[in-house]
Amino acid sequence: MIDKEQLKEFVLRLGDDSLVLGHRLSQWSSNGPFLEEDLALTNVALDYVGRARMFYGYTAEIAADGSTEDSYAYNRDCREFTNLLIHELPRGDFAFTMARQYLVDEFNLAYMERLKLSRDKTLAAIAEKAYKEDLYHLRRSTSWILRLGDGTTESHDRLQNAIDDLWGYTTELFEMDELDQEMSKANVGVDVASLQPEWIRQVTATLSKATLTVPADDWVVIGGRKGIHTEALGHMLSDMQFLQRAYPGQQW
Repeated sequence: MIDKEQLKEFVLRLGDDSLVLGHRLSQWSSNGPFLEEDLALTNVALDYVGRARMFYGYTAEIAADGSTEDSYAYNRDCREFTNLLIHELPRGDFAFTMARQYLVDEFNLAYMERLKLSRDKTLAAIAEKAYKEDLYHLRRSTSWILRLGDGTTESHDRLQNAIDDLWGYTTELFEMDELDQEMSKANVGVDVASLQPEWIRQVTATLSKATLTVPADDWVVIGGRKGIHTEALGHMLSDMQFLQRAYPGQQW
């Protein structure tokens, strides 16, 4: 028997990951390097926001307390969010965005492929849709890694700096706390630790092809699953949640 509160917390995590990364990507809307890329980034952002809506909607269904997807997106404080830290980091330049996207895309594709096998039919259905999106996301971000890494001196240096700045945050992708372990044992969630060797192999191969160097594993930052975040998330939420905070329960 799956514990209802544990399932709710687990699904909420996935919603937080999707919403926060989707919002970061949405900040490129009308700011992309050229029109086609502006539209592409916006479409990827919409994929993640749509994914967040499904996870939050399912969370509300499990809670059965009158909450809605908006309740989880707009009515919680920073410490109540449990997204991975890599998702909340400021947008940065285009190289930083594509570096983060590639590292996350490699992880998400493998994750959703496993989550499709979940005994929870709702999670499996969401994962089925997300997996198809992630196939496109990874193909796109990989192409940008190759173009920027093996491009000009400036594009190469910017991308290498971005990879270096992000690397310590990738460890958290594969951390397994007690909840992850329980969900994995119940065949609801994914054993993320088991995804790490193949992720490292794929990332190393792509970075090498792009003439980039895999950073040393000499620093790690974790805490997102416990609600311990960078100050960047607080600033992001103050902007994202402004209308609901200023006009609680207002409908348009």
